[in-house]
Amino acid sequence: MALEEKISVLEGAESTLVMASGMYASNVMLLALVPTNGHIVATKDCYKETRIFMENFLTKLGITVTFIDSDDIAGLQTLVNNHEVSLFFTESPTNPFLRCVDIKLVSKICHRRGTLVCIDATIATPINQKTLALGADLVHHSATKYIGGHNDFLAGSISGSMELVSKIRNLHKLLGGTLNPNAAYLLIRGMKTMHLRVRQQNSTGMKMAQVLEAHPKVSRVYYLGLPSHPEHLIAKRQMTGIGGLISFEIDGDLKTTIKFIDALKIPYLAASFGGCESLVDQLATGIWDIPREERLKDGFQDNLVRFSFGIEDFEDIKADVLQALETI
Repeated sequence: MALEEKISVLEGAESTLVMASGMYASNVMLLALVPTNGHIVATKDCYKETRIFMENFLTKLGITVTFIDSDDIAGLQTLVNNHEVSLFFTESPTNPFLRCVDIKLVSKICHRRGTLVCIDATIATPINQKTLALGADLVHHSATKYIGGHNDFLAGSISGSMELVSKIRNLHKLLGGTLNPNAAYLLIRGMKTMHLRVRQQNSTGMKMAQVLEAHPKVSRVYYLGLPSHPEHLIAKRQMTGIGGLISFEIDGDLKTTIKFIDALKIPYLAASFGGCESLVDQLATGIWDIPREERLKDGFQDNLVRFSFGIEDFEDIKADVLQALETI
């Protein structure tokens, strides 16, 4: 309860529910709020496992799902006008390409037709984006990431009105994905330094994005703080910082990218993000179960790197990345 009250204050929410993981939090929210035979609109680049849950499990309840591009505002408007859409769900920013939606605009479009809006703001954090104040009904976090900040437990949260969160809480009691008390303690501990950690990660992320974009051995950088990102102006309006997560493409193939990652000395090779330690991940090697043609269609090139910058000294991180690039 102490943890839920703290997150509610951060998010400006009436109520918050903390749960065993971010994945569980999003799934129980969908089950609690979308009725049998309901309709969901989600963005194509939402978390892969969430998409699988929607397509493979929710359809058994007669729930239909339409996936749209994150910038397809006209498509969203058409769908909510012509169908009884129960919920619009998206990450903002998304992982790993940091696409974002205009939360004020999509909330306005959805609310005209009674459609709920839930934004997964894990990458944004409650520090860099006030999601509920922008108009969303619910904000979801994998608290494992920036809120906890130490890469040592799993947790998820949903914040919003008392009415909506109570509906989720009632189902949560039946499904049992309870957060253990020690993880709640660790989350409260992590939140004490969140504003300091995120401030450092905002600074390092912005400076490293500029370094990478200017480097001849990097072919493309995905970071909302850069004017080259298609949603840069939207992010500038609704976010106060972009965080430490950057995706970029090495100018080379799969083996060249592996060589770059192996040459790094500071980051751990791991798939999470948002913690004190820098983490790096070559995304193509983590999704070998998906056919290469399908991966490429979704933008997951063999040379795609996701780098979560921690709170290490910027000059140390910069030197490490530059020396690794020199090896390829």
